[in-house]
Amino acid sequence: MTPNNAIAENTDLSAYALATEAEIAQVRTILAENGHFPESARVAYLGLEDPRRDAPETDRRFRVFLLDVSGNHPKDIVVSVTRGEVESVIELDTAISGELPVLEEEFEVVEELLSEDPRWLEALAKRNLDVKKVRVAPLSAGVFEYPEESGRRILRGLAFVQDHPEDSAWAHPVDGLVGYVDVGNRSVDQVIDLGVAPIPAEHGNYTDPELTGPLRTTQKPISITQPEGPSFTVTGENHVEWEKWSLDVGFDVREGLVLHNISFEDKGAPRRILNRASIAEMVVPYGDPSPVRSWQNYFDTGEYLVGQFANSLELGCDCLGEIHYISPVVSNARGEARTIRNGICMHEEDHSILAKHSDLWSGINYTRRNRRLVISFFTTIGNYDYGFYWYLYLDGTIEFEAKATGIVFTSALPDGETPYASELAPGLGAPFHQHLFGARLDFALDGGPGRVEEEDVVRVPTGPENLRGNAFSRKRTLLARESEAIRDADMAKGRTWVVSNPESENRLGHPVGYKLHPQGNPTLLANEGSSIHRRATFASKALWVTPATADQRYPTGDFVNQHTGGAGLPEWVKADRNIDGEDLVLWHTFGLTHFPRPEDWPIMPVDTVGFKLRPEGFFDRSPVLDVPAPATGKSCHS
Repeated sequence: MTPNNAIAENTDLSAYALATEAEIAQVRTILAENGHFPESARVAYLGLEDPRRDAPETDRRFRVFLLDVSGNHPKDIVVSVTRGEVESVIELDTAISGELPVLEEEFEVVEELLSEDPRWLEALAKRNLDVKKVRVAPLSAGVFEYPEESGRRILRGLAFVQDHPEDSAWAHPVDGLVGYVDVGNRSVDQVIDLGVAPIPAEHGNYTDPELTGPLRTTQKPISITQPEGPSFTVTGENHVEWEKWSLDVGFDVREGLVLHNISFEDKGAPRRILNRASIAEMVVPYGDPSPVRSWQNYFDTGEYLVGQFANSLELGCDCLGEIHYISPVVSNARGEARTIRNGICMHEEDHSILAKHSDLWSGINYTRRNRRLVISFFTTIGNYDYGFYWYLYLDGTIEFEAKATGIVFTSALPDGETPYASELAPGLGAPFHQHLFGARLDFALDGGPGRVEEEDVVRVPTGPENLRGNAFSRKRTLLARESEAIRDADMAKGRTWVVSNPESENRLGHPVGYKLHPQGNPTLLANEGSSIHRRATFASKALWVTPATADQRYPTGDFVNQHTGGAGLPEWVKADRNIDGEDLVLWHTFGLTHFPRPEDWPIMPVDTVGFKLRPEGFFDRSPVLDVPAPATGKSCHS
C-alpha cells in the first residue's frame, strides 16, 4: 500500500465517519508491512482516534493495542490510513503501565486450564461435582498482595454448576473455591479451597414454565407508528439532524456510543454545546469481604471493552417504533473487521407534556407535547446487561440514562443473609455492589472557552433581611483550578454545576450556560486506602474538571487492567491547571448502589441511573415557542 493509495481510498470519509471494513483491513496491512503483526499478534483494542482540532485536512488515524502471545512486549501503536503509515509505536512494560484489556479468547482458557488442574479437580471431587458440568467465570484480577502477578496476565475464576445446557448456572454457585490463572503462560498459580459449602439447589431458569406460570393474556397491542416516517434524517451513515439538533454518532469498541459535535439551531444558526460526549469508564466494585470475593472489582469499559459486546438489536424486542439502525464495524483479535448488525438504535419517542397552561384571564388553553430523540445500544458483560441511552429533548436538554439488567452475581448463603449479601432464594445470595459510570463531557458552548461554577441553595436565617424566615437564595462558587473542581454531589444543598462561556452572552448580558444536574447517589464506597479506590479514584467524586487534552481520554488512564492505581484523573490533576476560561472537559461520576432483592432473581428488572444537562441562560427565552399544538382533536388547540 502506498500513502497515495491510502489517501485516495479515504477522501470520501468525513473526519467523524464511522470506521469501515476497508479501513480496518488497511490498519492490519500497514501493521504487517511494518513488522508489527506476526502470527502471534492479537488486537486487544482498535479504535478511531478523534480528529486533531488544528488539523487542516481529514486524517483518519487509528490507535491499536497489540498483544503478542509469544511473550514479546505489547505495543501501543497509532496508524494513519490516510497517509498509509505508522505514526507512533510505544512498547509497554506492563508491570508499570498495566495490562492490555482482556481478550475474549482468554475467557475459555480459564475454564480449560482449571479443568485439568489436580487441585481444582480435587476440590470438585470433595463436592461430588462433575467437572463437565462446572462453568468458570473469567474475572479480572485487580491488584492485590501478589507481587508475583506483576507483569503477567492474570484472571481469577469462580465456579458455577450447570446441570443441563439450558440451565442458568448462576443459580448454583460453588462457594469457597477460586482459581488464579496466568492466561499468558497458561498456568494455574493458585487454587484456594476454604471448605465445602452447600450448593444452592433451586434452579433459576427464568423461562421455565415452573417459574413463569401461565403467561399473561391481558396485554393489548401497543402500536407506535409514524405514517410519514421519523422526524430525523441521517446522512453519510452517521450524521443526524432532528428538530433543531445536529450531531455525529460515533462508536468505539471501548466506550461504546460516542456523540460528536452536538449543536442546537437558534436564530437560524447552529450553536455548539458539546464537542464530544461518552461514558469513558464503568466499574462494578463488590462489597463482600469474604476471602474468595474481596478482590471482585470489574472495569467493564477499561478491562472488558463494553463496545465489543454490543448486542444486535431486534425490532419489536429491543426497539419500538420507526427505527433507524446503525451497524458499527469493529476489529476482532486477529485484526479482521466484524460488523455488529443493528448495534445502534435510533428513534423518537413521545415524552408527555412539554408545556401547558390554562389562563383564567386570557382564556387561552395551551398544551404542547414533548418528544425526544433516543440513541442507544445494549451490551452484555458476563452476567449483567447494560443499556446506554442518550436522549435529546425539544427544549435543548441532554440526558443520559444507563439501564442495568441481566443476572445478579450470586454466592451461596447457607445460613441466610449476611451484612454484605442479600438472600435471593433458599441458600442463594448476591453480594452488595455498585455500578459506577464515568461520563466524559467535552464542552464547547458557542464554540468557546468554559467556566464552571458550583451552585448550592442557601437557607437564609431569620433576621432583619428575612423577618418572617421564609427567604432562601443560591450561591455560586467559581471552580478556577483543577484542585478546586474535585467535588461531591450534595442533594441537601440541591447542588448542581453550571458551565458557561464567558465570551458569549445572552440578551440579558449574562454568559450563556448549561447546568449539570446529578442524581446524587453514593459514589465509590470502598475505603480510600483500598486497591479498588486507588484504581478507580475517579469514581470517588461526582465531579472533576480538566482542560481539554486529546490524550486524556479515560478517567482511569489507558491501561486499567492490573494497573496498581493512581493513573488518569488523580495523576492529571496534580498539575493543578487553570480551568477558568479554558477549553474544558467535565468528568461526572454517577451510579447505582445495589442491595439485591428477591425481586431481582432469577432475572433482574431494569434499574436506571443517569444525569441531565439543561440550558441555563443559553437561550434568550424558551426555545420551544415554535413547537406546534398537537394535531389530534380540536380540543388540543387554543
